[in-house]
Amino acid sequence: MTRRDDVTILPLHGKAPRLHDSAFVAPGSRIIGDVEIGPEASIWYNCVIRADVNRIVIGARTNVQDGTVIHCESASPKHPDGFPTLIGEDVLIGHMAMVHGCVLEDRAFVGLGAIVMDGCRIASDGMLAAGAMLTSGKTIGPRELWVGRPAKLVRELPDPAIAEMQAGVAHYVENARHHAAALDGSGGGPKDGKTEA
Repeated sequence: MTRRDDVTILPLHGKAPRLHDSAFVAPGSRIIGDVEIGPEASIWYNCVIRADVNRIVIGARTNVQDGTVIHCESASPKHPDGFPTLIGEDVLIGHMAMVHGCVLEDRAFVGLGAIVMDGCRIASDGMLAAGAMLTSGKTIGPRELWVGRPAKLVRELPDPAIAEMQAGVAHYVENARHHAAALDGSGGGPKDGKTEA
C-alpha cells in the first residue's frame, strides 16, 4: 500500500502495524500497535484500529467500512489472555460499527452501527444486523441472523442472503482499487472531486 501523510500507522510498546502491500487504507484512518492486515483488505475513511492492550488481526479481503472502531481488551485475573480481536477473511463490517475484543470468523457480517462486545464470536456466514448490539460472551452461529439491542436470534439466513454478502466482499475489493487509484492520481475519476462537463 502507498503510505500517506493523512493515515496514522503508529508503533506502540515495541509492536508496529503490519499491512500487506495490497491492503487499502483510506485517509483519516488510525492504525496503532499490534495490528495485522491481510491481502486485499480495505480499511475505509476515518476508521480507528487500536491494538494497544492486545492484538488485532484482519484477514484477506475483509472490509472495515467508514468510521468503524476496532479495539481489544487487556488481560485480567478472570481472563488471563484478555480478548484480542481476530477477524477472518471475507468479513463485511458496516459503517460506524464498534468491534471490541471478539472473534469474527471467515465470511461473518457486522451491520452498520452494530456493536460486538468482549468475548463474542460470529461464526462463518453469521450476521449481526444493522444497529444491533451483541452483548459480552454471546455467539452467533453459522448462517444465523441476530437483531436488536440486546441482539437475539431471529432466523437462519437463506442461500441468496449468503450470496449477497459475498458479492459485497467482491465489490469492496474492487472499489478499494478505484479509491486507491484516485488517491494516487492514477485513475478512479477526477482527483479534485469535480465532474467533467
